[in-house]
Amino acid sequence: MKLLIQSTTLSLSLLTGAALAAVTPEQAAQLGKNLTPLGAEQAGNADGSIPAWTGGLGKNSGKQNPQGFLDDPYASEQPLFTITAQNAEQYKDKLSPGQLAMLKRYPDSYRLPVYPSHRSVALPDSVYAAARSNAQNTQLVAGGNGLTNFQTAYPFPIPQNGQEVVWNHLTRYRGGSMKRISVQATPEKSGAFTPVTFKMEFTYRDQLKDFDPANPGNVLFYYKEEVVSPARLAGSVLLVHETLDQVKEPRLAWLYNAGQRRVRRAPQVAYDGPYPASEGLRVGDNFDMYNGAQDRYDWKLIGKRELYIPYNSFKLDSPKLKYDDIVKAGHLNPEFARYELHRVWEVEATLKPGERHVYAKRVFFIDEDSWQIVLADHYDARGTLWRVGEGHLQPYYNVQVPWLAVEIVYDLLNGRYIVSGMKNEESKGVEFGVKALAADYTPAALRNAGVR
Repeated sequence: MKLLIQSTTLSLSLLTGAALAAVTPEQAAQLGKNLTPLGAEQAGNADGSIPAWTGGLGKNSGKQNPQGFLDDPYASEQPLFTITAQNAEQYKDKLSPGQLAMLKRYPDSYRLPVYPSHRSVALPDSVYAAARSNAQNTQLVAGGNGLTNFQTAYPFPIPQNGQEVVWNHLTRYRGGSMKRISVQATPEKSGAFTPVTFKMEFTYRDQLKDFDPANPGNVLFYYKEEVVSPARLAGSVLLVHETLDQVKEPRLAWLYNAGQRRVRRAPQVAYDGPYPASEGLRVGDNFDMYNGAQDRYDWKLIGKRELYIPYNSFKLDSPKLKYDDIVKAGHLNPEFARYELHRVWEVEATLKPGERHVYAKRVFFIDEDSWQIVLADHYDARGTLWRVGEGHLQPYYNVQVPWLAVEIVYDLLNGRYIVSGMKNEESKGVEFGVKALAADYTPAALRNAGVR
């Protein structure tokens, strides 16, 4: 039976209701008291296996090397125990269906090393202030497919329904703006793979040099990725303008084709359209665990539960590792993974009658401290569990940004997977706080970026 945990500060009606109104000042006042500034339960669990949140990791929790890689503040810890196919029954109440399916699919190699839990997520005070303001002012519009009166991040720190929980993931704080080199692999069943290297950058609208607060528009953030290698893919560029209300104004996307030297609109980069360079192993809204409009699904907030989730994944991000160390046949090398017991929100998305998507049902598990989706189960039209997503969370404590070391989509049916976000062998890590102009994210800029 699933362990459902009611927050001590939320009534059942608040947890599952469908009201679109913001919370009351009295409810918002719980933020920073019984609740963390982002709305998680501040207290630990009954047996202490989940500790209380005491502010997260400080900025000086470790050093950053010249390439941008962080020290692991938990490097000396050893696993408390390891979950395998042989002992999974003992822990099944704290495992997702996807995790249990992976243990069954790979009984001799897939495992979950479980470490002590650390509630390491910390964000800037300005983000906490925005979340508190949003709690009293932000509302869903257009049937839950847009936001009004929203600023910065986390519109619903005290969520009232499933869509509000997912909006917290979609708008979560990612440093405002970012540049990075990211390596992706889609290994064959044998484990053989060719790395695909991307240059990625995004900027939230309020971080643009020319942002006008009086006229913010409908764009939430701007995103651009260029394929650097291998040569057969190099030079192709994707540009996305992600909108707040994607029903009123759908996401705008363009692709630059290096072979044709042309920029074309790319409406297929959404929903279940094929994601570029993914070999069919993920669709458009699989990227970042889940992205984009919510209008094709009915959303149900199941509640909270305790799960062993990928967390504090500094080891997986280590520059001492090679990609060959990480990418193995069937799944990532579990030697470098780290799982901890945390509370998560569970949200179920069911395809609406008459709508189309390759996933008829999806279940998301969202970390209460960061609002990052860390596990995702995807079901096909027959009700078969088809794909399992994992987001290995790693806090960039030096800049107070929760991030993912890697994200993965496992295909249980064909035995393949896609992993992205690796940078272990690269000369530079993630750069946060990079300033840009809106003109840097136009089709003309896309064409210039793609010239080779």
